Amino acid sequence: MAALVLVPGFWLGAWAWEDVARELRSAGHEVHTVTLTGLAERAGEAGPGTGVQAHIADIVRVIEDNGLQDVVLVGHSGANVPVTGAAARIPGRIARLVFVDTAPLPSGMAVIDFNHPATQERWRKEVAEEGDGQWLPVPPFERTGDAHDLAGLTDEHLARLRERCTPQPFATATEGLDLPHGLPAVPSSLVACTFTPGQLRELAASGSPLFAPLAGMDLHHLPTGHWPMFSRPVELAMTLGGLADR
Repeated sequence: MAALVLVPGFWLGAWAWEDVARELRSAGHEVHTVTLTGLAERAGEAGPGTGVQAHIADIVRVIEDNGLQDVVLVGHSGANVPVTGAAARIPGRIARLVFVDTAPLPSGMAVIDFNHPATQERWRKEVAEEGDGQWLPVPPFERTGDAHDLAGLTDEHLARLRERCTPQPFATATEGLDLPHGLPAVPSSLVACTFTPGQLRELAASGSPLFAPLAGMDLHHLPTGHWPMFSRPVELAMTLGGLADR
């Protein structure tokens, strides 16, 4: 049976996967949850140069130190870049990449580049004014913001996010991956939460190089907001477990 390595998105630590990991382990799966450098209990380990390569190294270290093979490597949201980089570095150990409400980015593209220009400007302003020039502050997680993004979250979920999230090393948002040979040649799946598979297929067929990788991906639909490990942990675990059982 494949081992699952779960990598959280921006502002999160391994704690974000607690409910999903519990479900997977109860079904007999081997699960490793990752806290990336500079986040959660590792907040004190980051420096000014902590970026994408440090997070790739974190993931590779978990896989190699635990002697894992046939890994189902799961990345949520902004973890799309480091899980792609880890798979490119050790492709022989990766059985499948799974992107949770995110997708691989083209070579050289950073997470910030994928966002609307207004969001990019807001992030840079927040980092300069509140993040000492190197930290992306935790969002307010208020329902007055993007209700679609927060769909399915209870008030208790929102309070938990506000309490436990930590600022994100900003270089991880501004650094892209150099992929001279293209995306890793491993099977890839996408669990779509804020988009439907039909919408993703339309993007894939649009001819834009940005969405070209979607055409070859195995698509799954888990309708909820952008944080399914909180809003629908049982269903997410079932989806990931099914992919691991292939």
